[in-house]
Amino acid sequence: MPIFTPLQLKRALIDAGFIIFRTLPEEVVVAERVRENLIMDSGIRLRATPELAVRVVIRIQRGNFPGEDDAKLFERARALGAPAVANGFEEVAHQMSHVNDPGDSTRMLDTFYEVVFGRAAESLELALDGVRFAFSLNRVAHTDL
Repeated sequence: MPIFTPLQLKRALIDAGFIIFRTLPEEVVVAERVRENLIMDSGIRLRATPELAVRVVIRIQRGNFPGEDDAKLFERARALGAPAVANGFEEVAHQMSHVNDPGDSTRMLDTFYEVVFGRAAESLELALDGVRFAFSLNRVAHTDL
């Protein structure tokens, strides 16, 4: 399998019509246009190393499900990711991410429960197909599943 640099992946994503949020040493983070003048991290990444792979972050926000314990919130995220698993993705990581108040870093606003799913790609074309598929997923739950 050919080796790609993040800059080569960035160029391929742009050529395929995607917007880039940021380029990191091992991956390119794809953006999502929320409004005409606002882009955000989509939770979708195209990794260059250790192998060419697509990753997608599925997220549950604690504030939307008050009273549920950590295990149940991760379970919700995994359930939301079921279509990814059916399409060849597998869980590669999970973590809790605290959202702090930008005006007061000592004040936590909420917590995200994130499950990362990944799928290796044998070619750049298959990787781009994986990114397109990842955009079709519901990546954030706002209400009960």
